[in-house]
Amino acid sequence: MPGLFFSHNNMTELNGKEDCKFGEGKVHKKKQKAFGADLKSYLKCMVPHIESGIKTSNSRNIMLSAEEVIQWSQSLEKLLASQSGQGVFREFLKSEFSEENIEFWLACEDYKKTKSDHLHGKAERIYEEFVQSDAIKQINIDYQMREATAKKAQDPTHTSFDEAQKTVYILMERDSYPRFLKSKSYLNLLNQLQTDTSK
Repeated sequence: MPGLFFSHNNMTELNGKEDCKFGEGKVHKKKQKAFGADLKSYLKCMVPHIESGIKTSNSRNIMLSAEEVIQWSQSLEKLLASQSGQGVFREFLKSEFSEENIEFWLACEDYKKTKSDHLHGKAERIYEEFVQSDAIKQINIDYQMREATAKKAQDPTHTSFDEAQKTVYILMERDSYPRFLKSKSYLNLLNQLQTDTSK
């Protein structure tokens, strides 16, 4: 359910488009090359939305600039605060077969904004999709945390997944995020935007 976690912003518009598919099913050997192409197609999908002037909730145009992309390198927090950053980082994690981390993190962010009468259903979905031991998109947390999170999910509050979310955030921050900043995809994107700016 890729579009589920972007309910509060305009990213949902990207998810259902046929021409915005990201080359799933590529052979593993070609994965890195494919990722560059995937990123290009992701950004090409972004361009019409940028040009048509889609407004965010605070009425500012979504714009991918060299300044914003440079800010992504300051901290994982700044990267995840950007809608475009989330999308680009997600594609990078997909290329490393670890997109469940950002998907879980985003699901938790969405969960915290959920009205109390809908908590139970969402907690169950998040638990089944990411936490339980045979989950399709199982996150990398230890047994004790998995058990503790399971108990909290049975009687959900807005903080039920906080500990697990923090663990996954730290994992991304220490592991995937530094690799993302050194990746060809990030450096090429930054270079492209800086070149465009200087024209």
